[in-house]
Amino acid sequence: MTDTAAPWSRPAATVMAETGSGNAGLDTPEAARRLEARGPNRLPEAKGPGPLVRLWRQFDNLLILVLIAAAAITALLGHWIDTAMILAVVVANTIIGYVQEGRAEQALAALRDMLAPQASVWRDGVRVTLPADRLVPGDLVWLEAGERVPADLRLVRVQGMTVDESILTGESVPVTKRPDPVAADAPLGDRLSMAFSGTMVAAGAGAGVVTATGAATEIGRISAMLASVTRLETPLIRQMAQFARVLTGFVLALSAAVLALTVLWRGMPFADSFMIVVGLFVAAIPEGLPAVLTVTLAIGVQIMARRNAVVRHMPAIETLGALSVICTDKTGTLTRNEMTVAEAVTATGAHRVTGTGYAPDGTVERADDPVIRRMAEVARLCNTADLVGEGSDWRVAGDPMEGALLAFAARAGADPDGRPEPATAIPFDARHRFMAVVHSGSAGAVLRLKGAPERVIALCADAAGPEGPVALDPA
Repeated sequence: MTDTAAPWSRPAATVMAETGSGNAGLDTPEAARRLEARGPNRLPEAKGPGPLVRLWRQFDNLLILVLIAAAAITALLGHWIDTAMILAVVVANTIIGYVQEGRAEQALAALRDMLAPQASVWRDGVRVTLPADRLVPGDLVWLEAGERVPADLRLVRVQGMTVDESILTGESVPVTKRPDPVAADAPLGDRLSMAFSGTMVAAGAGAGVVTATGAATEIGRISAMLASVTRLETPLIRQMAQFARVLTGFVLALSAAVLALTVLWRGMPFADSFMIVVGLFVAAIPEGLPAVLTVTLAIGVQIMARRNAVVRHMPAIETLGALSVICTDKTGTLTRNEMTVAEAVTATGAHRVTGTGYAPDGTVERADDPVIRRMAEVARLCNTADLVGEGSDWRVAGDPMEGALLAFAARAGADPDGRPEPATAIPFDARHRFMAVVHSGSAGAVLRLKGAPERVIALCADAAGPEGPVALDPA
């Protein structure tokens, strides 16, 4: 089996043939052979710096080295209080920096845990559940809403499937997938026929053939780039290093001049002159500067941590503070990517809706209107999202718009939970711009539909009024 080039640009049947797969998936002996050849479907563990290397990094600063030299000199002179104070500054700086770097390394190592622990796979024509690290190229995988994609997949078939790809693209809105090929040079966010490892299925379901595992996946490439990041000096570190070099050079030059003047010009004994020079050298070193700098940066790191931001190296805080322009996506980054129904418009007028976010708290004006009750029932049943939470902390599992419709249904008095499964459904698609479900009951089959207003109105012959159907006014 050879790797398929740009699988998103090739028909699904062609990719399955090239990977040696089929509707029955791989047979067990072939899967075992590929696993032996390719290795497990895991992100490689980058060899980060060991404890001793991270400890040594804390001393990779000229001022710190000068402080250590000053502590040694004061100890030789018998100034033990000064020695203890200088060493306390060095130890505090070392502990804070070491602990912070360790926490950041642990947070970044969590990237390796983003692969799904289990995967639903066809093997020998039977659908089985396997550990995700046993997947190999050519496996046929089934995905459902709420599951994390276990490997890079070329989608073969989808059922209203949307995928949250924010960890790869930064785009917080789920992407609607389809099995049709796209251009070979399509950017990552436009490869709609692919599902990438580590992303989350937000809604719908689908099946895909594995095209890449482990380090060969898109998230594996990101992991490899993180492992090879070159450590750069921040502006503050460069300025501090320059200050330390200038200060050290100036103090050494001044000390040498004082030593020469007192010995050669004033005729002072060398031992006494040397003691004066040592005192001058120690006094000129700003022992408190590294401590003040470290504590200030550590406070910044803690503030960022409370906002769920991981700072790997403390000096990066200063770099963030020096930024003048930040280019960022708006939806879900600067905003919360939440939607709320503010008004329900019927043939008899507009009904104001109170409440924000996805919490079911709020009311709908004239909620006892039978048309509003029917709207709420459609919003509840013609929906693939779920609301999760308690109190004021509610979030949507699925599309934000469908979450807003569920919250509207709850505010109108409908129960958003315990929805029956439809007998059949037409998932939303950009081509027809509506979603429809059919439920069977004692009164027969009932069709419920929602979609773009102009598309839905075009399908209707009349409008719902309080006493029954009324003439439809498309405007």
